[in-house]
Amino acid sequence: MNLRSFTLRAAAVLTLSASLLPATAEDISGPKSVPKKPTIFDKSAIDTSADPCVDFYQYACGNWRKNNPIPGDQIRWGRFNELAEYNNYLLYSELKAAADAPKTPLQKKYGDYFAACMNADLADKLGAKPIQPILRTIADWKDRRTLANLMGTTEDKFAIGYLFDFGSGQDQKDSSQQIGEVDQGGLGLPDRDYYLNQDDRSKKLREQYVAHIAKMFTLLGDSQEQAAKEAANVLAIETALAQGSMSRVDRRTPANVYHIMTIAELQQLTPDFNWTTYFAAKGQSKLKTVNVATPEFFKAMNAQLEAADLDALKSYMRWHTVHRFAANLSEPFVQENFNFYAATLAGQKEITPRWKRCTAATDRALGEAVGQDWVAKNFPPAAKDNMEKLVTALEKALNEDIKQLDWMSDATKVEAEKKLDAFRRNIGYPEKWRDYSSMKISRNNAVSNVQQVAAFNDRRSLAKIGKPVDEKEWSMTPPTVNAYYRPSMNDINFPAGILQPPFYDFKIDPAVNFGGIGVVIGHEMTHGFDDQGSQFDPKGNVRMWWTADDRKKFDERTDCEVKEYSSFEVAPGQNLNGKLTLGENTADNGGLRIAYKALMETMAEQGLSTTAKTDDYTPAQRFFLGFGQVWCENITEQGARLRAKTDPHSSGRWRTNGSVQNFEEFGKAFGCKVGQPMMPVNACRVW
Repeated sequence: MNLRSFTLRAAAVLTLSASLLPATAEDISGPKSVPKKPTIFDKSAIDTSADPCVDFYQYACGNWRKNNPIPGDQIRWGRFNELAEYNNYLLYSELKAAADAPKTPLQKKYGDYFAACMNADLADKLGAKPIQPILRTIADWKDRRTLANLMGTTEDKFAIGYLFDFGSGQDQKDSSQQIGEVDQGGLGLPDRDYYLNQDDRSKKLREQYVAHIAKMFTLLGDSQEQAAKEAANVLAIETALAQGSMSRVDRRTPANVYHIMTIAELQQLTPDFNWTTYFAAKGQSKLKTVNVATPEFFKAMNAQLEAADLDALKSYMRWHTVHRFAANLSEPFVQENFNFYAATLAGQKEITPRWKRCTAATDRALGEAVGQDWVAKNFPPAAKDNMEKLVTALEKALNEDIKQLDWMSDATKVEAEKKLDAFRRNIGYPEKWRDYSSMKISRNNAVSNVQQVAAFNDRRSLAKIGKPVDEKEWSMTPPTVNAYYRPSMNDINFPAGILQPPFYDFKIDPAVNFGGIGVVIGHEMTHGFDDQGSQFDPKGNVRMWWTADDRKKFDERTDCEVKEYSSFEVAPGQNLNGKLTLGENTADNGGLRIAYKALMETMAEQGLSTTAKTDDYTPAQRFFLGFGQVWCENITEQGARLRAKTDPHSSGRWRTNGSVQNFEEFGKAFGCKVGQPMMPVNACRVW
């Protein structure tokens, strides 16, 4: 996955995660009960009435799905959510203690952030007052020619930007260096296609979006008539920006988002926006060149600066201001925010409890402060040591897999092995913790704290421009239930948060561990060789290291996956986008294969039987069940549709069935016959 720099504007922020959902006075004191700690390999989850050769996902997860309906405050409930909920509770306990009685300056800082977030009474008392200085600044704006100066002011004083993203990123041609980047943004809906699609469902969502914007304006004190006019202006501007935006699929090609321009060339592209003034306001007056990721977007932006009247542009900025901070304002704002972004867009029934939102928000804001204490209590050295061994086993298996490929030439294999040898691994937590000493946190001003965090991260990002890349920097916090590969860094990263059941338990049999965290490791490694990662060399530079013939064969194999996954339905009439999910699907399939190979080699080295059963299952069967049960989930129909349009990952059912039906060892393990759904005559394989 490509990770882009944090920017002030946080364009198209989706208030779908628990941390961003609206606040209520419900359980301000904390959780009503302690979440159950997830288990690894849950035999009771298995639906033995299902045929694993027909629908393995139903077999592995059928009973779990039946017994685990979606909680009212979620749009999706799966094994990831179980672990995230448990980690969140452990984190909450740390934050509550720090808020009540901090023992260190660091605990005082994140304890105050948490306490301010939890203070619902103060938020209700203040209403929209915390954002009035921003709104007054916008109201006082008189000349569209001074927009760059206005944006510099709002970003400098209030840590909020509009229209586009500006930050730092690695140079595709020299990954050791950080450069400035400007990129598309400015949308309030999840994706550009929400503005462009003309089906009835999309049209209705746009109507509901406009109604939501109008309601937010009335909460700011506007008349209904004025609010309706302003909302229409917002939609018109955002639609024009969406028309100039690059699709998520096209953005997967690195060359599509790499256009180095001088500031003069950028100025020619957008003559109605004074970049010299803007960059000076951002402390970047010496910037000579910048990567303009999406030139067509900036042309569309300039057209709007020409066409839209001043009041329309003011309406647009007022909307994005209230949208940005809605979760930290009074109850009417957070309730309306929830009604559209969570309930309408994603099908969530209830507002997430405040303690969950504030816990996750504090983790995002001060993750490497909170994470230090969390790791000390929840990630023992033995777990990290064993994880190192698992990664080594997976690297060995992938190396052997590359050597045995019958479709790749020796010349390309040599280059692929060089890239694998250059992988950097990060496990658990950073070697060096982030310094938050310059961040000023108030115990009584949640909006100010959000601004402080945004400004802190913006300064960090911009300070990198022209500097060497810090190879040790992490992009996720330690308690995060996730993992990632960065092609420009050529590194694999596994936060401590995911190194827990149901993914990992260093005390259990290797079959289950290799099926869980082993596949996750293999998945991240394979990302280095998916349709996107394969365009980066061992140093993280975009460079074609393939022979032309091998690349053609690679594209033919990935085309097979595109067609296969595009046939999978996730909601009535809504299929996956095989091009959008290609990288993740390739990683799922490759990760499963090399994890299985690593398991068999590990068992042989340890003299373990491949036929002895545990809980009535052979090691091979436990491996596949361990893999399948990681993806057990239930999701709302709205949530499934949203993810199909915006998420590069396939749904749990198809991450499971799509992978096993492409792997002959699964069919052997469960005695399937060729021609059954999980053992088709023709299967896709890249790695």
